[in-house]
Amino acid sequence: MLPTLLALALSQAPDPEPPAGPVTSAPVITIETADEVQHLRYDQEVYCAQLPPTAAVPSGRYRVQCDDAAHVCLVAPNKVLRDGVETEEELQRLTYCGALPEGRLEALAATHRFVEAVAEAPDGWYRDDAGRIVQVNFDLHRRVYFGGAWAPLFRPGGASDLSRASGLLGRGRADFGIELELAEADVRAVYRLHILEGSAWLGGDELRLMATAIRFDWSASRLSPPLWVTTFIGKPRRFDLDLNLHGWFETLRLELISDKGFLTLASANASLDLWHSKDLQSYLRVRVGPAAELDVQTKSVALRPEGAVEGDFTLDADGFHHLTGAVSFEKLFFEQPIDGRRGNPQRFRARLGYELILLAINDYPLTLVVDARALWRDDLPNVRPQWDFGLDAGLRFSFWAPQRRTAVPVLRRGRG
Repeated sequence: MLPTLLALALSQAPDPEPPAGPVTSAPVITIETADEVQHLRYDQEVYCAQLPPTAAVPSGRYRVQCDDAAHVCLVAPNKVLRDGVETEEELQRLTYCGALPEGRLEALAATHRFVEAVAEAPDGWYRDDAGRIVQVNFDLHRRVYFGGAWAPLFRPGGASDLSRASGLLGRGRADFGIELELAEADVRAVYRLHILEGSAWLGGDELRLMATAIRFDWSASRLSPPLWVTTFIGKPRRFDLDLNLHGWFETLRLELISDKGFLTLASANASLDLWHSKDLQSYLRVRVGPAAELDVQTKSVALRPEGAVEGDFTLDADGFHHLTGAVSFEKLFFEQPIDGRRGNPQRFRARLGYELILLAINDYPLTLVVDARALWRDDLPNVRPQWDFGLDAGLRFSFWAPQRRTAVPVLRRGRG
């Protein structure tokens, strides 16, 4: 009986555990806190490693970047922190992180100091101490935007058929457009494309719309000047003349003023950069050329020689401040006389504008737009020649505006 009970007891006992293999203990690593928070570099190699857990990073998962010359390894939590403790939220916009080679962590533990840091961020982006990333550099030459402004119109003088009241006319303005800018790898040329861009003025006693389907132009920086002059008074001296001659093209520009409409079928201008920045984004230029324009009401086509001086200036490295301006002149030669309209009328336009990034919503910038406008024309049938003046102020939201091509790493945000 006893052998039977003993055999039954042994059959109910758990199986013995297999013999344990050799145990490799994790290296002893102390993560120091630096006096000033440091950031990993986006352009240098980053490793992912399992380090001893801490109260702030219980998982022990870190991003590691080492400087062998200084014998220092910067370690950053692999998750976003909240109230000083890691969460399940993943870090965004990181460079690739590979695993440390076998035995490398043990070797580093013996020769390097491990210092707490913040994960890397790409150029034009900033990562705060909690690991959250925000865009701090914007290219407003590459964007999709929509905006609105208060745009009162001041029309001095008496009443006219177009406007039955003179003086200050209250109205609003809606802006819209798509701006694209493509640059060659060495930034020797920049190509600008504007699609469905324009403004609509609403309110008062008239509707105004100025919109363009497509406008294309470019700027280039040549390796050698196309023309130079050599003087021989004394020592021969050479003077380079950089003739930055380019093109400017526009098609399907529609201008509506109440019941009157003008459609630019095509415009081709030669443009000359009087000055441009090294990255070709800021410029001052003059352009001249012919255009063909259709009067929508009378179905008459006019030859329209035109000329303009215009500038676009980005005033800071992060793209927060923009100054734009233009002065243009148009002369109209219609194929046939039109009752109530002067022969060969003309238009004069001037504009000066300033745009400032106020804040960003999910990294999409919201800008303040202020501009002053002046217009003189005598091409409207049965309307006396007159000046219009406007001073507009409003907001513009960009649904897409990446960092500038010239963006640089942003480590600490003291505006540097």
